[in-house]
Amino acid sequence: MLKLGIVGLPNVGKSTLFNALTAAKAEAANYPFCTVEPNVGMVEVPDRRLDALAIVVQPKRTVPAVVQFVDIAGLVKGAAQGEGLGNKFLANIRETDAIVHVIRCFDDDDITHVMGSVDPVRDRDVIDFELCFADIGSVEKRLDKQSRIAKSGDKDAVAELPALQKALATLQNGVPVRRAGLSKDELFLLEPLMLLTVKPVLYAANVTDDELATGHGKHVDALRAAIAASDEVADVVPFSARIEAELAELAPEEKAEFLASLGLESAGLDRLIHAGYHLLGLQTYFTAGEQEVRAWTIHRGDTAPKAAAVIHTDFEKGFIRAETAGYDDFVRLKGWKGAKEAGAVRSEGKEYVVHDGDVLLFRFNV
Repeated sequence: MLKLGIVGLPNVGKSTLFNALTAAKAEAANYPFCTVEPNVGMVEVPDRRLDALAIVVQPKRTVPAVVQFVDIAGLVKGAAQGEGLGNKFLANIRETDAIVHVIRCFDDDDITHVMGSVDPVRDRDVIDFELCFADIGSVEKRLDKQSRIAKSGDKDAVAELPALQKALATLQNGVPVRRAGLSKDELFLLEPLMLLTVKPVLYAANVTDDELATGHGKHVDALRAAIAASDEVADVVPFSARIEAELAELAPEEKAEFLASLGLESAGLDRLIHAGYHLLGLQTYFTAGEQEVRAWTIHRGDTAPKAAAVIHTDFEKGFIRAETAGYDDFVRLKGWKGAKEAGAVRSEGKEYVVHDGDVLLFRFNV
C-alpha cells in the first residue's frame, strides 16, 4: 500500500485537499494551526481496468488498491525551534513512502497567507528547512552513538560514519538528503533513521480554476523553475482545492461531466496518485476469481514470488508457479477459460518479472 504524507504551510489548501480526497472531516478554516491532530485517510486508487475485469468475471466483490494519506498540522517558519505547534507531528510521516508538499500558487486577498504574501519558491524553502532541521537531530544522535562504537573497532559502525557525516553536512546547509548525491549503499545505511528529507517529494500546486486546465501560471511556473534549478527530480501536480471539494460532493456519473466542463480529463486526486506511483516505481497486477477481483500494488521489476508475497508471505515461501495472462488478453477472451483455450495463459516460474496489468493466479505449497 502506498503511503503519502501531506505537508505544507497553513492556509495553502492542505486540509481542504485532504478532506476532499478522503471524505474525512479534518477541520479546515482560514487560520493557522486548525489541524491539531494527525489525520489518516484511505483513498481508492482509480483504475478502469478493475471495472473491466469485474464485468468479465462477475465476482462477489471488487477490491481496489488503496493509498493512505497522512495529513499533519501546517508547519510554519521556525517550527523546528518550537514556533507554532513545533515539529511534534513530523514523526507521523516518518513511515510514509513519499511526501506530498502542498504549495499555494494562487492570489486571493480573502485568504490570508501566514507569511504575508504568496511566494511558492520561498514556501518550498521554508518547509525544506524545517524538515532538514528535524532530521539534524536524528543524524547527530546516531553519529554520536556510532562514533563511540567505532572507537572499539566495530566494522559496521566504522562503515556507517561517512554516510552520517555527509548527511549531517548537507542538512546543516539546509539541503535535503535526497539532493546530497549519496550512493545507494550510503542511503541504505541511513534507512533505519527514516529521515524525512530522504523521502521523494511530489509538489501539489494549488492553482486558480483558470490555470488548472493549462497547468501554467506565474506562481506554478516559478515553482517548476526553482525545482529544476535545484536538480531535484520531482513532479508538480496542479490542482484546485475548491474544485476537489466540489467533486467530492458529486455522484460518480456527475464527476465526469463536471470535469469535462472544465476541460479536464481527471481529478487532482487521480493525477496525484498516478504521479505517486510513477515517482516510486510502482505498478499494479490483478487477481481475478469468483470470490473477488482485486488490484495489488508492487514495485516495477518485482518477480512473481515477490508479487505473491503482497497477498501473503506463505505464497512467496511455497511458490511453485504463476499462471499469467495479460490484461488485454484476459478481457478480450472473456476470462480464464477463454484465455486458456486461446493459449493466452502462460505458466511462469520464480524468475518471471511481473508486468503492469498482469492477471495472476499463484500456485503454491506450504
